[in-house]
Formats: sequence, C-alpha cells, structure tokens
Amino acid sequence: MRVLLEPVPLRQALTSHVVSTTYELGWSSLKNGDLIKAANIEFDILVTTDQNLRYQQNLANLKLAILVLPFASWPKIQDCLEKIVAAVNSLRPGDYVEFTLG
Repeated sequence: MRVLLEPVPLRQALTSHVVSTTYELGWSSLKNGDLIKAANIEFDILVTTDQNLRYQQNLANLKLAILVLPFASWPKIQDCLEKIVAAVNSLRPGDYVEFTLG
C-alpha cells in the first residue's frame, strides 16, 4: 500500500509499504483540507498525529484510511512500534482509527 507519513522515523518499520512524507512531496505547506484531498487521490493510508483532524475535516466518502497517533515522539513510537505497524497493516479503505496504547 501507499502510505503518506507525518512521523517520518516510522518509515523504517513500514518496509512492506511504499512510504512518502509530506516534506518529500512538497506538501508541507498544504492545509489539512487540501492535504486530505491530495492524499485521497495519491495514497491508500495517511498516518498523522493531528488529533483534531476528524473535527476539522469532512472525512466521509474517503477511500483514504487514516491512522491518528497520539504522539509524535520517536521514543514513544519506538515503544509501540509493533502495535503501530499492525494497526497500519489492518487498515481498510475509508477507515479512521485513533491509535491507543490500551
């Protein structure tokens, strides 16, 4: 699957996916609405740390699956790496999942 990442260090753990970052694509300056529209066309999955995304954007009718992480800290991501990768691997088109540690 094609994955758009915001937490860049996570890329090394997603070896079975084609991974890009907003920075690499020149999308760093896109506002959330424009980013979601572009990602919905080009990607299968968006991994983000934007906790307010579902409140700020209309996510209905997207083919893009979205995984929201509760933190951007690499040490915290590392501690949960296997669970995060499993969550990414389980996403289906249109899913919206907020990752939790419990």
